Amino acid sequence: MKFISEHIIDQITTELESSDGEFERAVVRLEEEQPYLLAYLFNEEFEVLTVAEKDYLLFLSIALWRSIKKEVGTLRMVGENDIGEADEKNWEQLTTAAGKTFRDRLNSFFEITPQEDLLAFVEDSLTLDEEETTVTKEGREPMFIALKTIIDVLTHESATS
Repeated sequence: MKFISEHIIDQITTELESSDGEFERAVVRLEEEQPYLLAYLFNEEFEVLTVAEKDYLLFLSIALWRSIKKEVGTLRMVGENDIGEADEKNWEQLTTAAGKTFRDRLNSFFEITPQEDLLAFVEDSLTLDEEETTVTKEGREPMFIALKTIIDVLTHESATS
């Protein structure tokens, strides 16, 4: 799997933020190309999130998907089983991670990921200054797991065509 750089992620994020209608078009394309991924983002596991967090989760998910797709090209459609297995593995890793703070508990994920820039993007997006983000303490963990799961299923070698 190709490494997805911070440069690509920044470029995609800027495109999504600055172009009228680009985000909405991206949501439609995600639904067409990765319907199970979109369904995952709207499952009951995320009912704990605020409306603002759900919107932010969707934005970050689109940014990850578009960044990976830009660098890799065509991705095979990931299925429910792929998503479920990755989600379960990530929850297990987070709940057994050592550390007092949220950031400390994420260290174990960085130790094993080949996509450090994607993971750093997620971490930074969820741990900005409390006054600058709409992410609550309660929403941070499920959002991290969802975004890490998306990275895993889209960057897994079998996910490419």
